[in-house]
This record gives sequence, structure tokens and C-alpha cells, in this order.
Amino acid sequence: MAEFRDLPQSFRREQQELEAAGLKRWEQLRDLSDIELSRLCRSGRASARNLKRLRAIAALVCDLEMAPQDAALLMHAGIASRAALAGSTPERIVQQTGRLERSLGTGRPAVVDLPTARRWIERARQPLN
Repeated sequence: MAEFRDLPQSFRREQQELEAAGLKRWEQLRDLSDIELSRLCRSGRASARNLKRLRAIAALVCDLEMAPQDAALLMHAGIASRAALAGSTPERIVQQTGRLERSLGTGRPAVVDLPTARRWIERARQPLN
């Protein structure tokens, strides 16, 4: 599995803490327990909230073989887990991700269309290997 790098600026402190702890791969981040996340926050530089967000992104990246930017988009749009994705509809995914992009004012065309959302939902509904 790929290393996480070039995380958004809002996660730079968390990335520093993860790397200082020797964690560089998405599956390592996904597998961190709540206790391990708390230990990473002890320095005061990393926030528990951001580490939990990164762990949610890591789960989508690893479990669904999703691009990190797509996983981050879903997580920020309120679809932060495999179960949430599996229980959603393609229309809802397109609506929520589109609403997020509009609120951010990116001005770019929607990243998620119905076929993409359907593919993601199908993957989320498949059993883990």
C-alpha cells in the first residue's frame, strides 16, 4: 500500500507526528487504535480530531482502494466510513460531494458523477478480502 505524503496543509502537524512515530503508510494509519492516536496527541502538536479524520481517510483508501483525494472528499462531505458509503445512494453521494465543492468555491466541475458513485458504493458493499 502506498505511503501517505503531501497531505493537505491542515494536516501538516499530524503528518509530522505520524512520521516521527515511524508511520508512513496508509494501512499503518488505518490500524491505529484510539489509545495509539491519543499517544500521538501528547506532544500537543497533533489534534485528536484531525488524526481521527486521517484514520477515516486511511480506511477508505485501504479498504476500497480509493485515491486519497477521493477518500478525503467523501469524509469531508460526511461519508466517513465504508458502512456510510454502502448505505448511501449514488444520487446522495453526488449531491453531498457537489454541495461540499460548491461551498468551498473550487469553481471546477464536479469530481463525482453517478457512475463513479455507483462504483464506490458497489466496492463498499463487497466483503473485505
